Amino acid sequence: MRKHDFDFDRLDEQPARRKSRRARFDDEPEPSRRGRLTEEERVRLAHQRADAYTETAIPGGGDRWSTWADGEQGPHPRPSWVITQLAAVDTELGVLKTGKEADVHLVRRGLPDGPQSLLTAKRYRSNEHRMFHRDAGYLEGRRMRRSREMRAIETRTAFGRNLIAEQWAVAEFAALSRLWSAGVPVPYPVQRSGTELLLEFIGDEDGTAAPRLAQVRTDEDGLRDLWYQLVSALETMAAHGLAHGDLSAYNLMVHHGRLVLIDLPQVVDIVANPRGLEFLDRDVRNAASWFAARGLPPEVLDPDALVGELRQAAGLP
Repeated sequence: MRKHDFDFDRLDEQPARRKSRRARFDDEPEPSRRGRLTEEERVRLAHQRADAYTETAIPGGGDRWSTWADGEQGPHPRPSWVITQLAAVDTELGVLKTGKEADVHLVRRGLPDGPQSLLTAKRYRSNEHRMFHRDAGYLEGRRMRRSREMRAIETRTAFGRNLIAEQWAVAEFAALSRLWSAGVPVPYPVQRSGTELLLEFIGDEDGTAAPRLAQVRTDEDGLRDLWYQLVSALETMAAHGLAHGDLSAYNLMVHHGRLVLIDLPQVVDIVANPRGLEFLDRDVRNAASWFAARGLPPEVLDPDALVGELRQAAGLP
């Protein structure tokens, strides 16, 4: 055969070369997002696809098997109520709160005919929001090493927004673990899987959540006690170089007279963050203003003195 001859008979013998796509079955979950995914998200989707082919029914009407083995686990000593058995199931009981960056759900984890515990599931959103609430200031001091990821975050691509959501979850879980170990009154952080946090439920056994401080009505003695509890918590945080960063009467809970700090994704490193002292000062003044408006006398509230004490506890001039 000459160089430019073509054997058309051989063409019929060649199988057609086409790009094939794997058929998708009706019970296979559709992909939930586009673009590059974080490693945690790839793992989560892999588990989801595997579950779609599993014919084993989840006992007790649960919504999923326990995810205890799939994520980062809380600090030791672990409370006795934390259920670590992989045979446990998680059951969704409803939505506790919806927010700009995350939704909070009530989940029951337990073994069939065995121990049960209520958990708060905080699930950060990513692609649904182009900008996280005031995240520019809070992310100071949390720079990522890989320039590609930093560019994605700064330009708010879908990948970048997912990274921001995961950064918030990682930061809040780390802060809760550190603060709980230091004795600060925060919910015990049970585990983190991707952008979901499972936390101690602050409320009653029937699923009634404890009220926010903004909803509490008490006398002057009760207010004074809650203020001193808050001061003690802020002092412990400052001693570890941290400030809440967004403190208000809406992210403090009161359960049977005990004050509990919640919503800590924006926790601020007072030293590493250039605006750390600004956030600390704002936290104190926001809280003091609320207590003053409820009738706590000025001789109890002294924001300037408290800020000075917190700076000293943090080892700052």
